[in-house]
Amino acid sequence: MAISDIPILSMLRTRMQWHQERQRILAENVANSDMPNFRPRDLVEPKIGAPPAAMGLSRTDPGHLVTTGGTSTQFEIDQRVGYLVRPGGNAVNLEDEMLKVASNQMDYQAATALYSRSLDLIKIALGKK
Repeated sequence: MAISDIPILSMLRTRMQWHQERQRILAENVANSDMPNFRPRDLVEPKIGAPPAAMGLSRTDPGHLVTTGGTSTQFEIDQRVGYLVRPGGNAVNLEDEMLKVASNQMDYQAATALYSRSLDLIKIALGKK
């Protein structure tokens, strides 16, 4: 059995990937806080146990170019984000965004701690540590 087949580790990896992607989205919100008519975005929290549906272009012909990364996300964008619009048309509230960034960072650190401790337990069980 490969380590990637262990359900708890794959769920933690999915959670860490979600936090990384959310951090990118929140950083874009903060970076565009002075941009006229900008609306902040956020991600929907993934359902634990279900792998995220990968979004992207499909290659229908071997001659097509392979895409690498890009700006699309494999997680769903939260469409229910509530915001107040300032006179300039911008809806980013820096205080709220920075609270989300701090909370996201703490949750990511907790997930990485759980992941590394789980790997340590596996190593102990195998007699490698």
